[in-house]
Amino acid sequence: MNSDPSRDTGLLILPHLILRTIFRLILIGILVFVPALLLHLEDVSADGQKQKIHALYIPLADHYAALVAFERYRDQMEHADFQIEQMKNWDYLRAYFQSGEVDMAFVMSPLAMDMFNQKPHFRWIGLMHRDGNALAINDLINQLVQLAPERKDRKPDEKVAIALQKIFRDTGQSTLVGVPHLLSTHTVVLYRYLKSFGVRMVLKPHQSEPVEVIAVPPPKSPAFIKSKSNRAQAAAFEQSLPWADVVETGGYGHVAWYSKDVMPWKYGHVECIALATDAAIADKQKAVREVMYYIHQAGMDIERAREQGGEALESIVEIVRKHIPLHNREAIIASLNPELRVINYDHLNVDKAGLKQIMDLAVEGGILKQPVDIDAFSDTRFEIELNVAGL
Repeated sequence: MNSDPSRDTGLLILPHLILRTIFRLILIGILVFVPALLLHLEDVSADGQKQKIHALYIPLADHYAALVAFERYRDQMEHADFQIEQMKNWDYLRAYFQSGEVDMAFVMSPLAMDMFNQKPHFRWIGLMHRDGNALAINDLINQLVQLAPERKDRKPDEKVAIALQKIFRDTGQSTLVGVPHLLSTHTVVLYRYLKSFGVRMVLKPHQSEPVEVIAVPPPKSPAFIKSKSNRAQAAAFEQSLPWADVVETGGYGHVAWYSKDVMPWKYGHVECIALATDAAIADKQKAVREVMYYIHQAGMDIERAREQGGEALESIVEIVRKHIPLHNREAIIASLNPELRVINYDHLNVDKAGLKQIMDLAVEGGILKQPVDIDAFSDTRFEIELNVAGL
């Protein structure tokens, strides 16, 4: 019996069609799933376990614990591939973090609250430190104030406020006071100090009041006060440590008072806080928690080094200067003076009542346009107790 040639040809073609279909499905799978896999692998280290935690910081004593955690403990982390990136100023940090391309950022609390009001894609998970900023004045103001020789004796009394009033009365010019950002805790502290002595400040130019607050990036604040002094103009700045100490150790400014004395609070007032995106919290919770654990540990290391001095303190100085060479040794050591304790790295868990103190003053002073729901803003699941084993 003769076979049908057309039937034989169909039988030959069928396996070929099946193979082509399988090949196409494989190709589609490669095109669809491999990019997703590669994207995932960007957040996973070579051992297949660690997830990348990319954090942003500013060169301040506020963020020393992050630097110490990075240098001392990143290799011990089991879940987190901890990476830090220094930003030039707060606006760069804000824009980068709000883009959603990074996992964490260390941010001044009023700025963080304003960011949350704008785009609530993150949560507050802990503190970076407490207290930690100071008012520095130039010689022209100090001629009227006559600060005490020892920094421990300099308190936020009425002398600086009276001097600012007198300068305004005599010249008709506002004294410019630099802060790291208008939406800073520093602005809130300055507002509270001036308010207590009946001195008004403005946040916009061309308004006639004794103090005009302007934004000056922290690393540029010493040059700001120096340039004003060279022009025989009164000037001051309210900045994070060690910048106030930099001008005093450099001989062209004076620390007038520290924020801890203006804003007393149990354990120290809330200042810079740690933020993590909702995506990082959802997808990398163990890694985020591990980073916070070692930031707390690094804070304890700094506190221990402060008390011990010697090699322990020098090791902290070395870490800081590796990342922030503009912070000179003398200023770092002055900032960590154990007698003054003007910044501390204790009690770094979420402090809702402490944040409310800052928020209420910020809203009252027109620094922050509106409050936040602190319960919605915070995530207390990242509280750390260092005496408890495990993460």
